[in-house]
Amino acid sequence: MTDVAGLAERIEPEVKSLGYDLVRVAMIGGTSDPTLQVMAERPDTRQLDLSDCETISRRLSDWIDENDPIEGSFRLEVSSPGIDRPLTRPGDFDDWAGHEARISVAEARDGRKQFSGTLQGLDGDNVKLTDKSGQQHILPFSAISSAKLLLTDKLINATAPLSTEGADQIQTVEE
Repeated sequence: MTDVAGLAERIEPEVKSLGYDLVRVAMIGGTSDPTLQVMAERPDTRQLDLSDCETISRRLSDWIDENDPIEGSFRLEVSSPGIDRPLTRPGDFDDWAGHEARISVAEARDGRKQFSGTLQGLDGDNVKLTDKSGQQHILPFSAISSAKLLLTDKLINATAPLSTEGADQIQTVEE
């Protein structure tokens, strides 16, 4: 079993050295298709383009070859966190305040394990979220098992692509 948290701590300096922020490291695909998923972003735009993914992928491939941190074979997947991104760091909850999110907690709080609503940011080590009824929920960051932004028009407008050049053109490639 791979220690994903330990692996993320070792990968983060490699990603940072290239000028990117690490968003998440996960092992997905189970035993049939193990995949090391690395999400990163540019600190200034919170996005990545294909050349950024290529740069990170090449660095991590070299690092993995040198350090052999995962037993057995696996695929490496480097990507942007996307529009409906996971929220993994405390600062993400402040950065995306005002946007809709879904938060799951490891152990039920007030009889619930899942909360949806508008992020209100951090208060110390607690994430504040207001649901559609107007009720505010205070969730300790340490209790959160997963969190992600929900796709809304407001979020789409806030994460407009850096460039739409070529988006209206379709290229057909014959093999």
